[in-house]
Amino acid sequence: MKTRERIAMASLSLFNHFGEPNVTTLQIADELNISPGNLYYHFKNKTEIINDLFGRFERQMLNLISAPDAEVSIDDYWIVLHLVFECIAEYQFLYKDLVNILQRYERIAPRFRKILNRKLAVTHSVLQRLKERHVIDAADSELAALAHNVVLTLTWWPSYDVVTAKLPQEMDLNRGIAQTISQVAPYLREAERAEVLALSREYLATAPGGSPEREV
Repeated sequence: MKTRERIAMASLSLFNHFGEPNVTTLQIADELNISPGNLYYHFKNKTEIINDLFGRFERQMLNLISAPDAEVSIDDYWIVLHLVFECIAEYQFLYKDLVNILQRYERIAPRFRKILNRKLAVTHSVLQRLKERHVIDAADSELAALAHNVVLTLTWWPSYDVVTAKLPQEMDLNRGIAQTISQVAPYLREAERAEVLALSREYLATAPGGSPEREV
């Protein structure tokens, strides 16, 4: 692995574990056992590292939440949801300290808003298609609110998880997915509702600690 890539991956790991504001470029260099000068040869400052990592996150997330061309099934929806949560977990430092990061790294803010808007538009589009196929039973206003609630959960789950987790450095991916499923389930047809509630229980059962001690 080239030095630049090693720096990016070490930075990502340290940011996720300790929080981006608590990690310096000197700590990153020390983690890799390289000189600060070697690090600065590849990245002039921490801002460049953040921009590089955000670019990776942005490409990955936008690829996941591209508008579907074909009809999507409820199973397809959960697969994409899981992949989105995996992407969020991989770059969780962005979400755990979101407001602070967007204020300090101004170039990122409009790009992150674009991602949020895309998430909302695609979520609403998928829910609307499921409604047209009578998989979901909801008024238009309920559908719009549901789309917003799903995106809210996707965006703020890492911060909520930090506050409630026994091990705050470890994002509880499965509980976040189960929480999102629980928001959609009441609007599904009976057969699909039973299936997704069973899926939700599976996620909770495989969450750290097994049966949840924290409510979702």
